[in-house]
Order: sequence, then C-alpha cells, then structure tokens
Amino acid sequence: MHQHEKLNYVEFAAKDLAATKVFFQSVFDWEFVNYGPDYTAFSNQGLDGGFYHAPLASQTSNGAALLVFYSQDIEATCCKVEKHGGKIIKPIFEFPGGCRFHFEEPSGNEFAVWSEGR
Repeated sequence: MHQHEKLNYVEFAAKDLAATKVFFQSVFDWEFVNYGPDYTAFSNQGLDGGFYHAPLASQTSNGAALLVFYSQDIEATCCKVEKHGGKIIKPIFEFPGGCRFHFEEPSGNEFAVWSEGR
C-alpha cells in the first residue's frame, strides 16, 4: 500500500540491464517486469524500483545514497554475491550493533548488506 509522504520507489542506472537482472534474480530472488528495452522494474523488495539503461552507476564515493539489504546469514549472502558476479568492495566489517559488507553489482551500482552478527 502506498503511504502518504513515505519513500515509495527508487531508480538506478544500469549499463548492462541483462546482467543486472540476472544478478538480482540469482542472489536475492527478485522478479522483474520489463517496460521496453531500456527499463525494468522490481517490486516486493522492501522498496519498489527499477533500473534504466544508462552508462552511470550509483557510488557512495560520488555522494550517492547507499541502499542496504538485511541478511540473517551475512557470510552466505556475501558468498552468493561473489558467486553471481558481484564485486566485494568492502569486506565484512564490524560496527556497533552488527556487521556489513559493500558490493557492486554487474552494472557498478554500490549496495551493502548488514546483519546483527556473524
């Protein structure tokens, strides 16, 4: 259900839509709906959104927001990310309240995964 004045949708650039879709389908079990050759959307992932074809990437080093997944087994999720073509850019590290790692998906967008502990 849409909520008044709450976050509802997020969009990312993707230089390789096909590889990005396969990655998120394989690692996080996402499903996509295509809207032409240059846009694909996802839903039911905590926040709905989509990827549009463009030679850009969302990186925190450029001031982009960081979207963070939650995992009950961070090491297993980290292995799945690597197995399916993700690049670990910050290995698992501890912080007060848990641990996390950062990765790039095949189109170069940065995401993170956190957990309460290992």
